[in-house]
Amino acid sequence: MSEANKKIITGIVVSNKMDKSIVVKAEKTIQHKLYKRTLKRSKKFMAHDEENTCQEGDTVQIIESAPYSRRKTWRLLEVVKSASPTN
Repeated sequence: MSEANKKIITGIVVSNKMDKSIVVKAEKTIQHKLYKRTLKRSKKFMAHDEENTCQEGDTVQIIESAPYSRRKTWRLLEVVKSASPTN
């Protein structure tokens, strides 16, 4: 499968406590079928971060990949926006 055919998801890093792994929370909005109300849905993905570059709060893009482990089938593509330092 080429890079062009793989899914890319943008989300926020919620955990980076593991070595070479991050948890990314991706949110999407859907419309209720009957009531037409806009709802927020979120899902967490585990992704591979080879250089341990991500911090909690970073906005990142992840891409599908071959499985790294049982739950980790995504890898870090790029850091879109770094979390601001809280000094």
